[in-house]
Amino acid sequence: MPQVTRVVLAEDEVLLREGLVGLLERFGFEVLAAVGSAPELLAATRAHRPDLVVTDIRMPPGRRDDGLRAAVALRSERPELAVVVLSQHVQAGYAAALLDSGDGRRVGYLLKDRVAEVVEFVEHLRTVAGGGTVVDPDVVRRLLHRPHDPLAALSPREREVLALIAEGRSNAAIAAALHVTEAAVGKHVGNILTKLGLLPSDDTNRRVLAVLTYLRGGPAADPAG
Repeated sequence: MPQVTRVVLAEDEVLLREGLVGLLERFGFEVLAAVGSAPELLAATRAHRPDLVVTDIRMPPGRRDDGLRAAVALRSERPELAVVVLSQHVQAGYAAALLDSGDGRRVGYLLKDRVAEVVEFVEHLRTVAGGGTVVDPDVVRRLLHRPHDPLAALSPREREVLALIAEGRSNAAIAAALHVTEAAVGKHVGNILTKLGLLPSDDTNRRVLAVLTYLRGGPAADPAG
């Protein structure tokens, strides 16, 4: 029997919070606590030690980025904690801040609109809980059209592949989306990592660093640094 993912949920809009609780429980998640503020999120997560935190970014008391800051603080305490943050608007900086926490794995940044796409939303939560990284496709598309592109060395196909990596897709899923072989995707990934200056180490970590480079719009971080 698969292990049940234990969740703490933070959302200040009561109707949305109750809807999310019902959705998660319908798909087999165990909701340990559902709270409406960043301080309550911190307290509930420390008390229950869940597998996954799902939180809105804008939360009381400040109603700015309180939920995000709480999530980053919790990840600093427990780097293995999986966290998905929900945002009303595209903010690439928020995604980068979350990816910077811990080792960049087990994190997700999704727009609230994705909740309506129930099956895909739940799949994203499971991907993050399982150790993956997911960035909302709208954030990825916004980055593809920024004026001063630091990823100019990448070919158009390599940019497509990196965009799909940022969405949390595996090589097999990328191959299916682009109608190419998985071997071809592996070659593109290798070229991307080389062009971004990411030296051979743990392949999963290099993929996360590539996504971070993509989000920050700057040079790749040294994986040993």
